[in-house]
Formats: sequence, C-alpha cells, structure tokens
Amino acid sequence: MYENWKIQTGKFLTAQTISLFGSALVQYAMVWYLTLYTGSGKVLTLSTICGFLPQVLISLFAGTWLDRYNRKKLMMISDGMIAFVTGILGISFLMGKATTAGVIVVLAMRSVGSGIQTPAAQAVIPQLVPKEALVQVNGIQSTSSAITNFLAPAASGAVLGILGIEATLFLDVITAVMGISITSTIMIPELKAKTEASSWIQMAEGIGFIRKNQDVCYLLLFEFVTMFFVTPSAFLTPLLVSRSFGKEVWRLTCSEMTYSLGMILGGLLLAVWKGYPRRAKATLLTGTWYGMLMFGLGLAPTFGVYLLCNTLIGIASPCYNAPMTAFLQDRVPQEYHGRVFGFLQIAMSMAFPLGMLIFGPLADVMEIRLLLFIGGSGVLGVMAYSFFRKKLNF
Repeated sequence: MYENWKIQTGKFLTAQTISLFGSALVQYAMVWYLTLYTGSGKVLTLSTICGFLPQVLISLFAGTWLDRYNRKKLMMISDGMIAFVTGILGISFLMGKATTAGVIVVLAMRSVGSGIQTPAAQAVIPQLVPKEALVQVNGIQSTSSAITNFLAPAASGAVLGILGIEATLFLDVITAVMGISITSTIMIPELKAKTEASSWIQMAEGIGFIRKNQDVCYLLLFEFVTMFFVTPSAFLTPLLVSRSFGKEVWRLTCSEMTYSLGMILGGLLLAVWKGYPRRAKATLLTGTWYGMLMFGLGLAPTFGVYLLCNTLIGIASPCYNAPMTAFLQDRVPQEYHGRVFGFLQIAMSMAFPLGMLIFGPLADVMEIRLLLFIGGSGVLGVMAYSFFRKKLNF
C-alpha cells in the first residue's frame, strides 16, 4: 500500500504548496482590500461569516463524498472551482465593476471549495503515509504551508502595489492549474472499503461513529470552543495594527509574515521530532502558550514587541494542531476519515463566524486589545478545564 510513498507524498505536498501559495496571495489581497478601503469591523465580520459559513454547509456533505468517491478527483474539481470564481473577480476588477459586495460573494464561493479541499487533503495523507511517519509528514506539511504564507504577504504586497489586485487574482488561477496538473499524476491507493449507502445514511453513520468514540467527540468540541476564543487574534489583528501602529500596507505585511515565520519554525520542530510521548499534553501546553501570547499581543507597547509575540504564536500553531490531526489520522478507520475531518472542518468553520458575530461588532465600540484579553482568557480556561478533568486522551 505504501510502496514509493515518499515520492507520491512529495508530489502531493508540492501540489498543495503551489495551490496554497496562489490562494494565500488572493486571501491577503482581499482582506487588505476590505481592511484598508472600509476600516470597518462590521465588514470584516460579514466577510468572515461568508468566508466560513459555506464551509459548514458543504462540509455536511463533503465528508460523505470523500468516503464515497475518488478523493483525488474531488480535490481537483474543488481547486478548479476556486480558480474559476477568482478569475471572474479578476475580470470584474479589470472592467472597473468590482465592489465590496462582489469580493465578499467570491470569498463565500471560495469557501465552498475549501470546505472540500481541506478535509480531502487531511484524509489523503494517511492513504499515502505509514502510521509511524504521520506526525513528521504533518510537520513537513505545516512547514511548507508556513513558508508559502511567509512569502505570500510580501509577494501579494509587491504584486498589489506594482500590478494591482487584478494580477494577484490571476496568479491564483495560474497556480491552481499547476497544482491540478501535478495532483493528476499522483497514485493514491483506493480505499479498502466503500459503501453504496446514500449520503444521508453515510452522514448518520459518521455521526454515530463520533458519538460512540468519546475521545473523538470531545476533541471536536474542544477544537470548536478553542477556535471561538482564538477569533480575535485570528481576524482582528489587522484592525489592531492599523489603529494602534499605522495604516501602512508594510505593517500588515510584517504582521502576516512574522506569524508565518513562527509557523515555519514550529513546523520544522515537528518535522525533526520523532513523535509525542503524550500528544494530548503537547496540545494543552501549546494551547496554554497561545492563550498567554494573546495577552502579549494586547499588551504590546510597540510594533516590534507585537511582531515578536506574533512570531511566538506562529510557533505554537502547528505544535497545537499536529498532535490532534495525527491522532485522528491514526485512530479513525480510513473509511471514516472524510466524514470525521469534514466534521472537524464544520467545528472550525462554525467557531470563527460565531466568534466574529460577537467580537466583530464589539471591535467598533471597544479596543481590540481588550477583546484579545477576553479571547486569551477563554483559551486558557479551555486548556485548564481539559487538563484538570483529563478530557483529552490521546
């Protein structure tokens, strides 16, 4: 099953990296467009909801599709759909007919594609990689993802400043075509067992599997609540930077690049680390670290201190996520991977819009720093409860 797995995995990670780079260019361009041209917490709230809510809706079915149909083809179709709607937006900018509403609509349509693409990538990895190498490969994937996110803000800022947003959007189309071409050559083993049951029955089976596995069930709940409290640091820091330190694009670029630099360091740590004696403990420790650093973002007296805290948060992110991902890839049967990762995607996609419904409007009447204190306190509370009640068992 895992013959030549390193070659196939290398091709898979290369395709994902190229596609992710183009998507990151567009994501930064859109967020900066909305941030700099509106400066409104309500607009960012609406864009966040439209960027994540469609993932919730499509993920209800994406998980069953991934366990029923060819995962490689579904990844290629979703990547192609994202590129298509992005190209349409680029044309609208060229014609001078683009609007804030149009950008938000495209964010929503791209979210639909991501709702299939993200759980598909997580489900494909254990089909390619032996169990003993899962943590390391997830670390390598985090590193490659972080490198693209590190380079993307600078590249996006340069392309945006020199050639305009239209060129940024069309670059995503080009990288998507490249990624799809490489993905088409990857040999992904077929699932051992496929069911002919309807999607609704498969969905019910997935829910039943999660309910019977208390460790998996609590992990999804744990991730949902944690991501809810992480919302201020994930989506409101551009407003913090523009309001507290300056509205220059280079400041937003530095903010994104330092976070990605931290993720590179964290991913490299995972790539050379042979594994976790206690994966749950690693997640809880790095989650606590993340919560404390949210206080650091809010207390930062200068832009330099803010960037330092942002880098340290970036290091914590892959160290927090990789043990949970490896646990699910290892313990959950492959025929359930699509549905379980689909529900994980739902948990995250619901947490962020719900968080922005609360924190976003507050950002227009309260200081972002105070919202970071509230969110950081919530993260620390979740970690403490899970540790003392011994709720995470993996």
